[in-house]
Amino acid sequence: MHGFPAALTSFVGRAAVVDEIAGQLGQYRLVTLTGPGGAGKTRLAGEVAKRVAGRFADGVWLAELGAVREPAQVAAAVAAALGIRDLPSAGAPDAVAHALARRQLLLVLDNCEHVIGAAAELCGRLLLGADDVRVLATSREPLRIAGETRHRLAPLTLPDPANPADHDGSEAVALFADRARQADASFALDAETAPVVARLVARLDGMPLAIELAAARLEALGLAQLLDRIDDRFLLLEEGDRLAAARQRSLAATVEWSYRLLDELQRRVFRAVSAFPGPFTLEGAEAVAGAGSGPAVLHLVDCSLLVPPRAGPDGRSRYVMLETLRAYGAGLLAEACEGDAVAAALAGYAVRVAEDALAELTAGTGAMGAGTGEVGAGTGKVGAGTGKVGAARWLDAEDATTRQALAWAMEHDAAVATGLAAALAWWWQIRGRLAGQVPLLREAVDRAAAGSDAWCLGHTWLGQASLDSADPAGALRHFTAVRDAAGDRGSFPQLARCLSGRAATLLSMGRVGEAADDARRALAVAREDDRPLAEALALAVLSLVACVVGDREGAVQLARQAEQIAADRHGPTTRVCGHAVTTVLIAVDELAAAERVCAAALAGARAAGDLWSLGNLLEKMVVLDLNSARFADAAAHLREGLQTALRTGSRARVLDDLDCCGYLCAMTGRCAEAVTIWAAVVALQGHDGFSVPAHPELPAGWFERQEPLREARQALGPAQARAAEERGAAMNLATAAEYAVLLTAADPQPPSAAPGLESLSHRERELVTLVARGHTDAQIAGQLFISVRTVSSHLDRIRDKTGCRRRADLTRLALSAGLV
Repeated sequence: MHGFPAALTSFVGRAAVVDEIAGQLGQYRLVTLTGPGGAGKTRLAGEVAKRVAGRFADGVWLAELGAVREPAQVAAAVAAALGIRDLPSAGAPDAVAHALARRQLLLVLDNCEHVIGAAAELCGRLLLGADDVRVLATSREPLRIAGETRHRLAPLTLPDPANPADHDGSEAVALFADRARQADASFALDAETAPVVARLVARLDGMPLAIELAAARLEALGLAQLLDRIDDRFLLLEEGDRLAAARQRSLAATVEWSYRLLDELQRRVFRAVSAFPGPFTLEGAEAVAGAGSGPAVLHLVDCSLLVPPRAGPDGRSRYVMLETLRAYGAGLLAEACEGDAVAAALAGYAVRVAEDALAELTAGTGAMGAGTGEVGAGTGKVGAGTGKVGAARWLDAEDATTRQALAWAMEHDAAVATGLAAALAWWWQIRGRLAGQVPLLREAVDRAAAGSDAWCLGHTWLGQASLDSADPAGALRHFTAVRDAAGDRGSFPQLARCLSGRAATLLSMGRVGEAADDARRALAVAREDDRPLAEALALAVLSLVACVVGDREGAVQLARQAEQIAADRHGPTTRVCGHAVTTVLIAVDELAAAERVCAAALAGARAAGDLWSLGNLLEKMVVLDLNSARFADAAAHLREGLQTALRTGSRARVLDDLDCCGYLCAMTGRCAEAVTIWAAVVALQGHDGFSVPAHPELPAGWFERQEPLREARQALGPAQARAAEERGAAMNLATAAEYAVLLTAADPQPPSAAPGLESLSHRERELVTLVARGHTDAQIAGQLFISVRTVSSHLDRIRDKTGCRRRADLTRLALSAGLV
């Protein structure tokens, strides 16, 4: 090996990559190793050279081009590295090829990117005139000549984000640990430090230079502070090896080296696309960076400033910019005073995507998105021409972009914020995120002009969210506001959907007559405006109304009509109507038909990732299981339903599932548990004792819990029944849900089994009880008159004693021991 510097640090990871490139050199005469600055191309090339040196009679030679400033000097620099003298001033590349014609060697050309044309010309001459010479080039972009094979160097492997403590096999963590021990001999990679290191190297994109610079700062900052300050990486990671090339002494220098090689248009596009917080399409880049920016985007890929496109969740090809490069781009945007303009363009793009996805949801139907669904893409707007993909999957892929755009719009452009939030609401619901977005949606709607389409759409979704939160009064306010806003405007897109929501709300409140009026009006509006999905929803609500008033035949007929209309659209409304049909068929004792409809809708919900429909349908499947005495199936479906309802934040669905759990316990002989669960349901619904709220329009027996509850209380006796009631009445929603999850376990432990509890002191048991009742550390501190730090310390000891790491585990422990 000739001209290679001695390696003063260990080579960590990438053994498979070394083998792969060594294999490519055996098959091809020119291999170009590409990747962004700081990816470790030079070091890797040296390792490959050591691996293959024995294949070449005249050895391996390194020609470092980083210091070459003029392309015309490339051939001379290579000749000097090879010991070739008396190079002619004209035709230097041919002269080098002639001098090497009878030699068998591997030439490593390092750092070609800034003289890429001259390096390509030289390699072309060598391939034609020196048959036994092979070239391994490193560059931030390929040479793009005939005979070249490329190997794009990926970042070091990272730990699984879901389990950062498990760092086995992570090259990035191994490199940090190795360099950290050089900087601070006391550093140890253990159960405490490993998760922090995993987060740190992930923030640094697994890039070797950034990791080595960060490790060098360990002694001065400490690991936790190093991670906390990594947002300022270009200031933090600025003092590297004094003997290294200038471009490799700091993180900023290595990125700047690549940026300076771009022309002005490419620089502007680089700055603009750095605003994307996640994967983006070529159409997205052109929307933000301007028309005609596509070729520049492709060049950024060639220059390793963008990761080559990969198919996203929606099937579209999407580019990614590493976080380090995005951070550098953000600084450049600020320097160029382009930040606001680019952010506005990004927000405008996000609005178009959300509105197009909403239009695709209802493509060919004229109906507003009803709350759940997926349909084909390709509307001729943003992202057109990529074929049929799901509208929901499209927004899955654009999630990071829409979130960032919405956050910006909330501060800078109220109209954009309202339109974007309203257009995203249907997707939030099916993905189980609507409850968590309610404050943001409410704030956005409050900024909109009253009565505008965005205002009406936003209030319609706030009404649905209130229904899911078991707040019918709030839902009625929102739906009524939209209805009243119609005024003299007549029909508008949200009116039919709003009237159906208002009818469902009134029905849940026992105001059956008013519900029927609104549902009939919704049906008339939907038919008048030719909105089939809205028509199907109105028919579904009317079927429920007919069921309540005892019109069995009419209920089934209306539900079947709704199902048929929705089925033709193959979207989420099919599942909404499937839920209504199932409900009606159960009520009229057509259980086999109900099960067929429910199973089909349930399969559709799973396939579409529709968590909202999934929770609704699982509750109906539990009812069907209980009717058929399939108690194991009922427990499994109930457990999944509870977990789904908790994930989506649907209080109404959790309460329904808890009610089902009471039936399951009563039917399996667990009387105390049934009384406890039903007491929790009644308390959480806000009623006194076990009385049913007065709904004069509902038929007698509509609430069927009373008889099995009476039998359970009678079996227990007054004292035990009262104790079970008191236990349930003291539970909050989370505690009751955890209790129900325990009761639906395949092999639930008896109440006396409480592993680890015997080792706790009286005060520690008290803390566990308060945790199980949903108290925060601050609330516990206030109640026990101790500091929050003391509470945290006590809880840490409790976790060590019991093995219960999460608050939910402590809740289960308290429930199993009867502490709550």
